[in-house]
Amino acid sequence: MSILPLLQAVAEIESNTKGLAMIGAGLAAGLSVIGAGIGIGNIGGRAVEGMARQPEAAGRIQTAALILAALVEGAALFGAVIGFQIAGKVTF
Repeated sequence: MSILPLLQAVAEIESNTKGLAMIGAGLAAGLSVIGAGIGIGNIGGRAVEGMARQPEAAGRIQTAALILAALVEGAALFGAVIGFQIAGKVTF
């Protein structure tokens, strides 16, 4: 199944600009959440690996990993909010 005809159909809703804005809003929200998932997964995996290699530093590694995960999640939330704001500006 090809996704190109689906994107073209969405882009032709009412006017070309409105459809493209909706595609952009969906991509902004979706890609920011996917990126955050990948980032938090990397942080968690590397933190566990670091704690396994150096158990005496586990507390510091865990604290740093938690702070980094919160920063990544904040960036993802910002991207999702911007995507929803774009979608809210489009009127049909």
